[in-house]
Amino acid sequence: MILSSINDAQRYYSLHPQLKRLFEYIKENDLAHAPKGRIELCGEDLFINIAEVEMVSPEAQKLEVHRAYLDVHIPFSETERIGWRHLQDIDVAPEAPFNETDDFALYNTTASTYVDVKPGEFLIVFPEDAHAPIIGRGNLKKIIAKIKL
Repeated sequence: MILSSINDAQRYYSLHPQLKRLFEYIKENDLAHAPKGRIELCGEDLFINIAEVEMVSPEAQKLEVHRAYLDVHIPFSETERIGWRHLQDIDVAPEAPFNETDDFALYNTTASTYVDVKPGEFLIVFPEDAHAPIIGRGNLKKIIAKIKL
């Protein structure tokens, strides 16, 4: 997991070749005012989901994991709390077998750590990072970028 400022995004370009394309697109476009939906930057290899959601309590949010994609979470309208727990530390079975088509599994267990991601910051989660996004109160506009590994 990486939490940082969008202003420092170039430090992380070497982690994946699509990170540079993603952050340059974000800096060049006003996504905070874009309508919700999907923006494809490089087909299934790199796309952005713009979401407008009602935030929930930590108890109501399940941990999710992905295998094929990195997630990059960027809140626009509010600070978003995201729970985290290392996948190897989860001692319960997923609610259902891993969904290969949609690249996710959900775990009904608590996070071990919570971080607040403010507008102007981003959080990158890797396959070993079980995470519980959209925790807080009120409405949240954010993007979730998906980068194929």
